[in-house]
Amino acid sequence: MFDLKILAVDDSPTMRRIIINTLKRAGFNHVIEASDGKDALAKMKVEKPNFVITDWNMPEMDGLTFITALRAMDEYKELPVLMVTTRSVKEDIVDAMKAGVNNYIVKPFTPDTLKAKIEQMLGK
Repeated sequence: MFDLKILAVDDSPTMRRIIINTLKRAGFNHVIEASDGKDALAKMKVEKPNFVITDWNMPEMDGLTFITALRAMDEYKELPVLMVTTRSVKEDIVDAMKAGVNNYIVKPFTPDTLKAKIEQMLGK
């Protein structure tokens, strides 16, 4: 079991459920969710998560805009952020890293891949 509060951001309720269930099976039991970047920024103020998993393609505010806004806030400059998206073009990955994403997974992914990326980012 891990003492980590994770914010899962995706416009698809099904994908959020898959991510949350995968995280819980991996021992990450404190997971909150948001439906897009705008919703995620609101949840950041209240919930203060210490890890974010976000999609890129979302309505209202996409993942890249969300990460850029997040990194502009002093308290979240070092927050670990994992992007989980269908965008697999090299230039997209470079753009995500420039925006402040720490790691990247292309959908579809396996539960083991998600767990391994998180543990890698946490230095475990």
